[in-house]
Amino acid sequence: MRFQLALIASALCQPVSAFAPVRTAVRPLSTLQMSSDTINLGIFGGGTVGGGIVEILQKKSAHFQKLTGKTINVKKVCVRDASKPRDFTLPEGCSIVTSYDDILNDDGIDIAVEVMGGTTDAKDVVFGALKNGKSVVTANKALIAKDLPEIEKLLASLNDDTEFRYEAAVCGGIPIIRSMQSDFVGDDIKVMSGIINGCTNFMLTAMDRDKKSYDEALGQASDLGYAEADPTLDVGGFDARSKLKILIRLAYGMDVEEDEINCRGITELTKIDFEYAKMLGGTIKLLGVAERNDSGEVSAFVSPCYVTNDDPLSSVNGATNAIEVVSSNLVSSIYIGQGAGRYPTANSCINDIVALAKGDKTPLPFNPKSETKFSNNYSSTFFLRLNYRDQVGITRQIGEICEKHGVSIHSILQNPVQKNQDSAFAIVTEKVEFGAILKVLADIESLNWCKGKPFYMPVLREDWQS
Repeated sequence: MRFQLALIASALCQPVSAFAPVRTAVRPLSTLQMSSDTINLGIFGGGTVGGGIVEILQKKSAHFQKLTGKTINVKKVCVRDASKPRDFTLPEGCSIVTSYDDILNDDGIDIAVEVMGGTTDAKDVVFGALKNGKSVVTANKALIAKDLPEIEKLLASLNDDTEFRYEAAVCGGIPIIRSMQSDFVGDDIKVMSGIINGCTNFMLTAMDRDKKSYDEALGQASDLGYAEADPTLDVGGFDARSKLKILIRLAYGMDVEEDEINCRGITELTKIDFEYAKMLGGTIKLLGVAERNDSGEVSAFVSPCYVTNDDPLSSVNGATNAIEVVSSNLVSSIYIGQGAGRYPTANSCINDIVALAKGDKTPLPFNPKSETKFSNNYSSTFFLRLNYRDQVGITRQIGEICEKHGVSIHSILQNPVQKNQDSAFAIVTEKVEFGAILKVLADIESLNWCKGKPFYMPVLREDWQS
């Protein structure tokens, strides 16, 4: 059994570059000291999540001892600045250190917990700990997505007692990793679609429900700590793409380069798009979607999507995450919960730690590989928003371009124009390949009445019409 995942990036520790460098020498591998009555932890990162882990372990120490038969002890916490005040109390006997080696080369530490983020120093820490015979618990989805094949190769070379757990790496407190590793092993997953970034879901809720502008929504998200100082990873969809890559490996057994996954964030969305979505009877969510087609290939994308008001994902608001898994046996399974924050993320790390203390093992932390192929093209109904300068023949030209590329138009929508700069109309297509839509948009953008770059987004369900 296992329970893992997480969100990290913003709330974790201080910049990792200021830590002392790693000078770990690879030593002969030895089994972990799991037979003793005490499991010692070394935590890399004493920020929001690291502090949450310490607090939960202290609060529930007696319960964990009864559950595992062992005392789980935080021996060391590695931070950038040892003099900085902490918002948690160190356990008795725990020391603050500033050198990675103080944990990596300590033979008395059984589990290394990495919650500092990044993909450079964090990689040195994770790889160094594994090579030194320590099991690893991490919340670092960016590192896993970037270096998954290398991590898997390293794990295959180690002894069977060295474990790698990462429940906190995808969707914070939702046990989606554990579910993908245990609940779908006898099933065939057809589609995964999910709200897997809390910052952007908070912003889209503010733009739709509260009528905020994009800038107002981003400012509010920043004030509440949902967005980083540089929110590009969130609003650009890249954070969601990293998580989707991990889920694709677990669901379909395939490794796909992140750059192969079409990725669009929410920066192009305007209030007009929400007005048209409301006219259609729905709203807009930033989703990560992966689907196996009839030929057996898997396609995937991260994009704003139109969802109807009766869709289970439409009512998931604020910083909440949600994932729906459609499969042959279970039909539809929906996981909803907090995607980030001190205690949701720390809780997933704790569940991994407790599983290791109980002696739970997994020979394949990323599930078996398959020969499934990836396609960067997919089929969907599409919503197109076109800003225009008024002139005769626009509808005719749109029809001719769509016919040229084999795109059927389902409907055309236009709100009353209140301001010239808001002159826009929307087109909803029939189901068509993504590649054809890109050709249509390129031709439309070249026309003299088209103002700016046309906006497009997939419609999530084939049965989207009420």
